[in-house]
Amino acid sequence: MRSFVRAFVTLLLALSALIAVAPAAGAQAEEEPDNIVVLTGRADVRAGETVDNVIIFDGPVVVDGTVNDALVAFNGDILIRGTAREDVVAADGTVTVADGGRIEGDVVSRHRPVVEGDGRIDGSWERWNPRAWSNAASVVGWLAVWLAFTVSSLLLGLLLGLLAPRAAAAVDAAAARGIGPVVLWGLALLIGLPIVAAIAIVTLVGLPLGIGLLLALGLIYGVGYTAGAWILGRRVVSRASPILAFLAGWGILRAVALVPVLGWLVSVAAVVVGLGAIAIAGHRARRRDMVADEPGEQAPTPPPPPPPAPTPT
Repeated sequence: MRSFVRAFVTLLLALSALIAVAPAAGAQAEEEPDNIVVLTGRADVRAGETVDNVIIFDGPVVVDGTVNDALVAFNGDILIRGTAREDVVAADGTVTVADGGRIEGDVVSRHRPVVEGDGRIDGSWERWNPRAWSNAASVVGWLAVWLAFTVSSLLLGLLLGLLAPRAAAAVDAAAARGIGPVVLWGLALLIGLPIVAAIAIVTLVGLPLGIGLLLALGLIYGVGYTAGAWILGRRVVSRASPILAFLAGWGILRAVALVPVLGWLVSVAAVVVGLGAIAIAGHRARRRDMVADEPGEQAPTPPPPPPPAPTPT
């Protein structure tokens, strides 16, 4: 872990130097540059020359002078015949300290450094572990996806709760009448929509429809997830408003989503239940509208009231 943190800090310094000298990237700059940045080739610090940072992405580094700060080679060997005052990082290469060379900091490299003659490494050697960077990147990416979906689902749920509070009640009522049809409808939509989109794209005639449906799948599943959060929230706080019910269910779902595997399964279940409840609620609302529009189903008009009895004289 220490080598990971040290290498991370060193790479940050290297990237900062790269930004500072971006116009000179790919070649060494002036006679005595403050930084040397090479994309591919060779980086040389000549005898008597002092630079602040040396960063090379592909190629070797030879130091006969002095490097004050970061010395980083992403893919290449580093030969020190002069002085490196700080840490030296060779992500995929070997660091060699020749006779008379000196590294005053630590060495972070994939291979053990080589010290020749009276060369010196004042610090320690720490093995570069590419797997640590890969694992860290995957964790950071997973947290970024979790945070993005958390914020987007919260905004979507609050928006729908404010604009369509009756829809939340209808979805909850559909789920309360029977979970079996809800799950069947939800699975049909979850699996069937991508298949329909793929078939439409293959037929070419329905290409625009298929592409549009694929692009809309994220929003459709997000609405299903929001409906699932409403339904779960109603089971937790039955008499709360749609907004509070959604917040309760949403909070539970997002907390469970932090658990690997289980969080993914629960999220898929919420989408299935939400999509199924929406489908059933929409079907029932359509049937009620059709019945109301049929003349034979309308309630008969009540007869007019009888005339008042004559007043006796």
